[in-house]
Amino acid sequence: MPAQDGLRLDEIVARLGGSLEGDGSLVVSQVGSLASAGPGQIAFLANPKFRQQLLATRAAAVIVAPQFAAETTLPRIVHQNAYAYYARVVALLNPPAVRPTGVHASAVVHSLVPASARIGENVVIGENVSIGENVTFYPGCVIGDGVSIGDDSLLYPNVVIYARCVIGRRAVIQSGAVIGGDGFGFAKDGERWIKIPQIGRVVIGDDVEIGANTSIDRGALDDTVIGDGVKLDNQIQIAHNVVIGDHAAMAGCVGIAGSTKIGRRCTVGGAGMIVGHLDLADDVHVSAGTMVTKSLREPGQYTSIFPLETHAEWLHNAAQIKRLAKLAERVSELEKKLEQMEKSS
Repeated sequence: MPAQDGLRLDEIVARLGGSLEGDGSLVVSQVGSLASAGPGQIAFLANPKFRQQLLATRAAAVIVAPQFAAETTLPRIVHQNAYAYYARVVALLNPPAVRPTGVHASAVVHSLVPASARIGENVVIGENVSIGENVTFYPGCVIGDGVSIGDDSLLYPNVVIYARCVIGRRAVIQSGAVIGGDGFGFAKDGERWIKIPQIGRVVIGDDVEIGANTSIDRGALDDTVIGDGVKLDNQIQIAHNVVIGDHAAMAGCVGIAGSTKIGRRCTVGGAGMIVGHLDLADDVHVSAGTMVTKSLREPGQYTSIFPLETHAEWLHNAAQIKRLAKLAERVSELEKKLEQMEKSS
C-alpha cells in the first residue's frame, strides 16, 4: 500500500539525493508511468524513446536525467540514473507490510529464535537453526536442521530450506522457492541408476533475492554458492556445485547445469540455458533463449538463438544450413585448385 499521506518532493530529495527543480512542497503519494500517471503521482523518464510522453503526461511531477530536465515545466527531480531513482521512490512510497513479532501458536519451532523474529502460521523450524534479528517467515515455511539465516531476511509463504544451508543477511526469498534440495546425481549401473547422496550445502550471500518456485540444489560434495547481491527471477533451476559471482542477475526460466562457474555481474536473459562444467568470465551477458555450450572467457554479449521468421523461411534456411559442411569442403577444394593454377601460371 502507498504511504498514507504521501511525501513532499523536497522530503524525497532529502532522503534519496538528486536535485530538485520546481515546487518542492508538492506532495506525491504514488508512482506511475508517463502515460498513465495523474494528479498526486510522480512519473519518470528513463528511456529517450518516451520523450514525447514527457510532454503530454498528466503526472504531478517527474524524475528525469539531466539531459531531459529542460524538456518539461513540471516539478522534477533530476538524477543521473532516473530508473534507479524511480525504483527507490517506489520503495519509499510503498513500504512492505510488517507482520507482528513473535511466534504464531500454530508454528513448530525447535530452536531458539530472537524476540524480533516474525514467525507465521504453520511454520516449521528444525533443530540448531541460527536466525538473525528481524527475520520474517510467512506461513508455511519449512526450515531444516542446522540452517543459518542472516539478519533482516524475508521468506514468503511455503519457502523450503533444507538442512545446513546458509542464507545471508537481507535475503528476500519468494513463495515456493526450494533451497538445498538434492542435485541430480546418479551413477549408471547396468540398466539401473544408483543415487549419489548429495552432501554439500547451498551457501547464499548477502542481499540476494530469489524468485518464486526457483530451485537451488545443494552440492554433491562441495557447496553450491550464490554470491552477494545476486538477483534470481522466478522458476530458475540452479544445479549442484554451481558458483554464481556477486551481483549477477538472471531472468525467468533460466537453467544452469552442474558445476558451472559464473563470474561477477553476469546476466542471463529469460530461458537461457547453460550446460555443465563451464566457466563464464566476469561481465558476460547471455541473451534470452540462448544455449551456452562452451566456456566464455571474455566479457561481452553472447547470443545463439536463431532470428524469428516465418515457418516457411525457417525451413528453407535450415535446409541451407545442412548443406554448409559440403559447401565448405567444395570451397576448400576450389581454393586449392586456384592456388595451384596461380603457381603454374
